[in-house]
Amino acid sequence: MKDHLRLASLDLGTNSTRLLVADSDGTVTEPVDRRMVITRLGEGVDESRQLKPVAVERTEAALASFADAMWSLSPTGVAAAATSVLRDSTNGQKFLDFAERLLGTRPRILRGDQEAQLSFLGAASDLEGLVEGGQGRVLVFDIGGGSTEMILGAYPSVEGEGGTGLVLRSVDVGCVRMTERFLAATDPPSPIAIGRMEVFLVSRLKPVLEQLLAGSRIALAVGLAGTITTLSGIQQGLPEYQTDRIHHSRLTRAEVEELFRRLAAAPLAERKKIMGLEPARADIIVGGAAVLRVIMDLAGLEEILVSEKDILDGLVIDLYRRTNGAPPDS
Repeated sequence: MKDHLRLASLDLGTNSTRLLVADSDGTVTEPVDRRMVITRLGEGVDESRQLKPVAVERTEAALASFADAMWSLSPTGVAAAATSVLRDSTNGQKFLDFAERLLGTRPRILRGDQEAQLSFLGAASDLEGLVEGGQGRVLVFDIGGGSTEMILGAYPSVEGEGGTGLVLRSVDVGCVRMTERFLAATDPPSPIAIGRMEVFLVSRLKPVLEQLLAGSRIALAVGLAGTITTLSGIQQGLPEYQTDRIHHSRLTRAEVEELFRRLAAAPLAERKKIMGLEPARADIIVGGAAVLRVIMDLAGLEEILVSEKDILDGLVIDLYRRTNGAPPDS
């Protein structure tokens, strides 16, 4: 029997900063504490390639709060990852220095393929009984603030290793990037702006998905991250975030289409009311929903599984394996 370790992971994303403290045996994670704060570290980075001081201040405050909560739970190891926002910015070293002093480890700036690999590792750790026929090809996609990772892999994976035999792609389309680039000029977004965004998304995602999925039959498609969990909560009419209702819920193509049209037509004040469970995402939800809508359309997906198991869980599992001398997955 494998020993369990209490470990912590942090995800420093374009839109949100997140923490997971979990007990893990290197295969699955049992959450002890999971937290998220929308810090918008990537505000303006798509255009300027610079972190804004106010965005850094927001994120540092969130990290300080997370560090207090994390250390109170006595993890034996910590893994921290920075993704699209710090790949794209040119002035992130001072922020990373601060994070290292606070967390006791320096956040790794992940390449897109590393981010994708860890996202698949986390998502695939919790799919028992959910894959059609018990085995097959699983498509996992993670819609972030600055980029979207798409991963195709076998389930169960070879020798139980989540990183084996994966086809990985990362595309610089995300909810914050699409909002800042196309949707910020009017409230609600104009039909012309939405049309331009959709043309751009198809041009970026179609060739990648065609290559990724060539000749593959998908047994299960799994969607990760805040855009997708928020859309699930809205579809279910939840007044507040409820993990047990959202994790492993389903979203159909028709539901995503209706949600996109409803949100895109509403001004920001109305979107905040619609999104009572996540009002801080109201300004970027249309951009995120557009990415999801285009992926489902291009991949021919009639339904997706919504999962809370993501890169945070992948980081914990990967850290366990590193700690115990097993080959890492990134």
